[in-house]
Amino acid sequence: AEKVLGYDLLSLCLEGPREELDRTRHCQPAVFLMLGLGRVSVQVVESCVAAAGYSVGEFAALVFAGALDFAEALYAVKVRAEAMQKASEAVPSGMLSVVGRREANYKFACLEARKHCESLGIENPVCQISNYLFPDSRVIAGHLQALEFLKENARKYYFTRTSMLPVSGAFHTSLMEPAVEPLAEVLKSMEIQKPLLCVYSNVDGKKYMHSKHIEKLLVKQVVSPVQWEQTMHSVYERKQGTEFPYTYEVGPGKQLGAVLKKCNFKAWKQYNHVDALEDEEAAET
Repeated sequence: AEKVLGYDLLSLCLEGPREELDRTRHCQPAVFLMLGLGRVSVQVVESCVAAAGYSVGEFAALVFAGALDFAEALYAVKVRAEAMQKASEAVPSGMLSVVGRREANYKFACLEARKHCESLGIENPVCQISNYLFPDSRVIAGHLQALEFLKENARKYYFTRTSMLPVSGAFHTSLMEPAVEPLAEVLKSMEIQKPLLCVYSNVDGKKYMHSKHIEKLLVKQVVSPVQWEQTMHSVYERKQGTEFPYTYEVGPGKQLGAVLKKCNFKAWKQYNHVDALEDEEAAET
């Protein structure tokens, strides 16, 4: 990883500084690498039927499925992260996590937030859903003024909880358009294979079909909302009475497990978490 990235990622992860690790250009390669460190048994790998990854995690899922080479994928993540960092710095923007009541109309709220921005003299304001997490939960991203407006008017839009995410940009929105071309160029130069098992895309929640499909959607993903709730429905769709498979979340944190619990409680009952750090500690003891 150090050879590909040109800097000591291990030292940055272990020693910081934290604010430098949190920068998009470093955070994305670090997350990608940590996803690759989680250890699951050979039996689990051999019986695996599907994989999916959230945002940059999709690159890790495609490496796991044999579609992407690890070093090439890491370089693509490096290019993606640096381009997204640059796009973030161009416009004061961010991401707002929202939990709403059933009456909440997220798209209407975004429309009104954009109109508010226009009244402030902001041209072509952006405020849109960037992540579909689980029923009644979305991430809205765009200009900071739009997000502040939504926080201040949360009750009007039936939002029960809002919180700003600790990121510096509006990922998975049109504000990331400058990052599209650099990623498209690097993906063109890569040798992408057909996945050995089903991998589901963030863009539409459907299976990748072939290498060109992967190349096209990985680029589109940068400016498209992460359809995670829809992906969970696709992954676990089966005839009534059919047992759900075991699910392994690999890497730091259990956020995707928490989302799965809210999307499909029965599938979550077969959920396990695999953390590389826990494996290291177990080996030492």
